[in-house]
Amino acid sequence: MTVETALLQGTRLLEDGGIGVARLTAEVLLGYALHVERVYLYAHPERELREVEWLHYGRYLHERLKGKPTQYITHRQEFYGREFHVTPDVLIPRPETEHVVEAALRLARSARRLVDVGTGSGALAATLQLETGAEAWATEISPAAAVVAARNARTLGAPVNLVVSNLLDAIADRTMDLVVSNPPYVPLAQRAGLQREVRDWEPDLALFAGESGFEIYDRIVADAPRVLAPGGWLILELGFGSLEHVSKLLAGWRSVQVDPDLAGIPRVIAAAA
Repeated sequence: MTVETALLQGTRLLEDGGIGVARLTAEVLLGYALHVERVYLYAHPERELREVEWLHYGRYLHERLKGKPTQYITHRQEFYGREFHVTPDVLIPRPETEHVVEAALRLARSARRLVDVGTGSGALAATLQLETGAEAWATEISPAAAVVAARNARTLGAPVNLVVSNLLDAIADRTMDLVVSNPPYVPLAQRAGLQREVRDWEPDLALFAGESGFEIYDRIVADAPRVLAPGGWLILELGFGSLEHVSKLLAGWRSVQVDPDLAGIPRVIAAAA
């Protein structure tokens, strides 16, 4: 079995199984099985796979056909130009969340101390620490997710103080210049309509926020004024349809700003204490 044949067969299997971007997925999974970058596959199409490599590739294809996201198979996801380790204990970082980073760098680059609420993989906390040099804190209610975040911070050389805590409960009063979060914002009633890769594999704690989808927004916005220093910023990722509700929560805050994503959908809301 050559690299070229393995890619053709893998692509066909994934296409027949209804998996999107089948060719790219086959390339990523084969590269992972061979411990090489994708470009190697094109440079060496005639290379013969060893039996163990073919067995691993076949297992990865089977897992993807069952709906397991590619990122949970390879344990990798890029975020803001850096590679993060991911497991089913954490939400897979999305490109849309990079808008939170961009808003923070625009509005609060001089923050001396920041906290990422519900950090998951640690993508926001580690990225902002590395981009700003601020003292970074991160809270996470899931101990398993906190382990993943700590691993990413350590691997990337980002000193992040991880606290297993429910939202901002463990953060002292008036200690933060910046609070960021990509909170859970999917209403429970929408579970059935989610893609199976999300519904069946990503952690419920990171997805769902009660019947309304607003419960975590309500709690973060209510507690953020306690932990923010005067003039500090609160920056939140917005879920679909959440802008009106979160805007009302921030009535009375200063300098409320909304940033759209590349599709023009309101994606980030920021407000000053």
